[in-house]
Amino acid sequence: MMREWRLHALSVFSLAVAFVCLGAALLVVTNLRAAEQRWSRAGRASVYLKDTASAEDIEALKTALGRVAGVTGIHYLSSGEARASFGRELEGKSELAALPVEAFPASIELDVAQEMPDAELTDIVAKMKLLPAVDDVETYQSWTEKLGKLVRGGVTAAALLALVVFAAVLAVVGSTMRLVLQRRRTEVEVLKLVGATDAFVKQPFVIEGSVQGALGALGAVALLGLLFFVVRGRLDSELVTLVGLEPSFLPWPVVLAMVALGGMLGAAAALASLRKLVAV
Repeated sequence: MMREWRLHALSVFSLAVAFVCLGAALLVVTNLRAAEQRWSRAGRASVYLKDTASAEDIEALKTALGRVAGVTGIHYLSSGEARASFGRELEGKSELAALPVEAFPASIELDVAQEMPDAELTDIVAKMKLLPAVDDVETYQSWTEKLGKLVRGGVTAAALLALVVFAAVLAVVGSTMRLVLQRRRTEVEVLKLVGATDAFVKQPFVIEGSVQGALGALGAVALLGLLFFVVRGRLDSELVTLVGLEPSFLPWPVVLAMVALGGMLGAAAALASLRKLVAV
């Protein structure tokens, strides 16, 4: 590999480009799944009140909600308190912080037990929407369902990209090994004349293919990590506040799995390209 470093470097670069595509898809899926779990475990619901709701209506609603099984906490949030809370989160970094108080409806924030079945929560929401003082109820279930669909779509896309990466690794490493084998034809012939077995001759090529695949995957992870931290540094804080979750990089098990997968695919491609070694 030291003698043919230019050829191997080009091969590693090509593999890194292929693994970047796969890694990017996995990165998107990882963050979408984290957001889905975050919203599914929110354990809360927001009951938005009409402007015409009186103090008596609000107290009656709070009392009724306190009797509902599965509701562990009730917090009333007036329009002014909602406006102040929103302004503190943005800290004056956006035009949104200048919105008037009227833009923020009063609400009752409910803490819901995690073990409450979705069907029961849906039934409670349907009943609350019929109350005259209630304008709308948000349980964040719709967001969870949408994120779930995105995660499933991302997993499918990642699987398709994985097939493309597999084909690219096999093609690039296989072509590189065949080219290297042609350049070392004389060495291989001498080794076989002095009694070297096929396995003995193939072993260095297989190791080279494995190293190429692993280095390609490792280079892809390094490049993807650089791009990730550059993008995260420019990410709008308002978007993070809205989602309630900061983006995260690929977990270490996924990174190690990508590197191991690259090494195994490289070794397999090298073996496949050397199947006619006996005739060399």
